[in-house]
Amino acid sequence: MPFTRLSLYCCLLLLGACTSPLQRGEYPANPRALSRPSSPAEPKYPAPSPAEASRFLQQATFGPNPAEIEALSRSNYKAWFKTQFATPQTLFLPAVEPEHAKLAKGQNLHQPLFFGLFWKNATNAPDQLRQRVAFALSEIFVISFEGQLDVKIRGAASYYDMLGRNAFGDFRSLIEEVSRHPMMGIYLSHLKNQKEDPTKGRVPDENYARELMQLFTIGLYELNLDGSPKLKNGVPIETYDMDDITGLAKVFTGFSYGGPGETDRHFNNQGREPRWDIVPMKGYPKFHSTSQKDFLGVTIKPQTVADPEGDLKIALDALFNHPNVGPFFGRQLIQRLVTSNPSPTYVERVARAFNDNGTGVRGDMQAVIRAVLLDPEARNPAPSTSGKLREPILRLSQWLRAFNATSASGEFRIQNTDNPGTSLGQSPLRSSSVFNYYRPGFMPPGTEIARQNMVAPEMQIVSESAVAGYANFMQSTIEAGVGRAEGGKRDVQADYSAQMAVADKPVQLVDQLDLLLTGQRLSVGSRTRIAEAVTGIGIPANNPANAENARRNRVKLATLLIMVSPEYLVQK
Repeated sequence: MPFTRLSLYCCLLLLGACTSPLQRGEYPANPRALSRPSSPAEPKYPAPSPAEASRFLQQATFGPNPAEIEALSRSNYKAWFKTQFATPQTLFLPAVEPEHAKLAKGQNLHQPLFFGLFWKNATNAPDQLRQRVAFALSEIFVISFEGQLDVKIRGAASYYDMLGRNAFGDFRSLIEEVSRHPMMGIYLSHLKNQKEDPTKGRVPDENYARELMQLFTIGLYELNLDGSPKLKNGVPIETYDMDDITGLAKVFTGFSYGGPGETDRHFNNQGREPRWDIVPMKGYPKFHSTSQKDFLGVTIKPQTVADPEGDLKIALDALFNHPNVGPFFGRQLIQRLVTSNPSPTYVERVARAFNDNGTGVRGDMQAVIRAVLLDPEARNPAPSTSGKLREPILRLSQWLRAFNATSASGEFRIQNTDNPGTSLGQSPLRSSSVFNYYRPGFMPPGTEIARQNMVAPEMQIVSESAVAGYANFMQSTIEAGVGRAEGGKRDVQADYSAQMAVADKPVQLVDQLDLLLTGQRLSVGSRTRIAEAVTGIGIPANNPANAENARRNRVKLATLLIMVSPEYLVQK
């Protein structure tokens, strides 16, 4: 099939993926009109089928590969979690530190170093669950290379490792380490935030206090345990107001660079703590507000001696114990891993796991992750209500893992992939704002999704140019690899040998790729069309070299057509 016809065909399939669930009427008129079952009994852990294993790994990792599908289908989810929770963390910072140490004065590291580590770890790291959850957390507790963090690569690596470290820890520690990290301090401007001074017209910076409540912990409206808003006279009840923001902002005054020293020079980093970008921020009493702080029903009385550390503990404890946190955070984690529109009962079950892990512990991240991924709606989804648009980063990571991609340099030199017209339209840690690449409540305007009061967050970065750009980018990637080329060959190459072995049998080839990429979700119509397109590439009988090329082209065509199909792009 010629390049132009193939690109057009892929674009049409991709556009179909963005609209076909709506045209088929797969979204209910009232997503809350579902029965409310009691909490499920302790789940059983039989060995999943290969298709079930593939689906699970699409949610819990950066994508399945054949070996992992086979291993899980011979085991069970409980054993898989046990292994993943015990696997040591694959870190970013140790790979960045030697490069940082080489810098001359005035030089900086650059973002491709981080991107390479991201794709390397997404492809090869054995702690796939931790890496996948860390990426989900990076889309909730957002920092971005856009802006002041442009060249702060060591700090960003440290921040990402911090998310990974806390992914299996507890939520209270997570929000404290997020709040104290200097990269978040720079990004949301509470590093060097000083107490109010009426004589200078200075008030505390309110940025972090607002986003900590709105985006990281409790959200805008009071919630029931199932995530539905509490109402008063038919109107949602706001969780906080400007007075709460003002009060909480005072808590975040006086925090600045960590390390030894308490002087004004240390506060302003003129003492040049060499690890300022990775050492947690600390409180400097001189710059911390001593006035009364009122927020969320909590009062910290006026102080004669400023106590920034004590005030921070009170504030974070109050937020951690707020009843909104379980449903608010739980729903976002479900959206990032499993489905855009979880039912109220799904959200409630995850919120209950957040509130109590079964032994009276609140905020146990391992319990929350298990609840998200083992919920009946995650493992046995209703076709009419489940699923989410697979975001671009996860499409490329799945290709890398599915075909055991390797890097000639060992560095996975995949650079900025922001451009939607020529690339993915998304790069790791490069969202345009603290609201992530897309908002969790985004409703595509003028669509059936919006009319049904449903959300499709990832659709916020879908456009006509992004549709065509993705199809063309993947065609090029599948054909020639990805990453900065050296010696005429791109750095990262796939291994299609397993598929080449069945390329003479188009139906078997499509079956194999269907399991690997969609969890056997291709419709009969899609399977037939793809098999027919593959069959259209003839295999010469008397020319071994040409026959081998034909088999390779069959594999690449089948891979591309599946990766732009509706069944692939809508993860269920």
